[in-house]
Amino acid sequence: MDKSEIAKTIKQRRKELNVTQQDLAFLSGISLRQLSKIECAKASVTIDTLNKICTVLGLRVVIEADYES
Repeated sequence: MDKSEIAKTIKQRRKELNVTQQDLAFLSGISLRQLSKIECAKASVTIDTLNKICTVLGLRVVIEADYES
């Protein structure tokens, strides 16, 4: 999943739950500015930050590895 897909998913879920950016930022423990940049796909997001956001939104971060033998 790239930055734009992550941004779209976060924004869509936040709106479905009627949560403001300010509330999501506060509940996730990140700055409003950082969240805004993430939702606009203007900033990369760490796994830790993504996990914080997803926890509040009731989403799960799943990391899959594609190994070729």
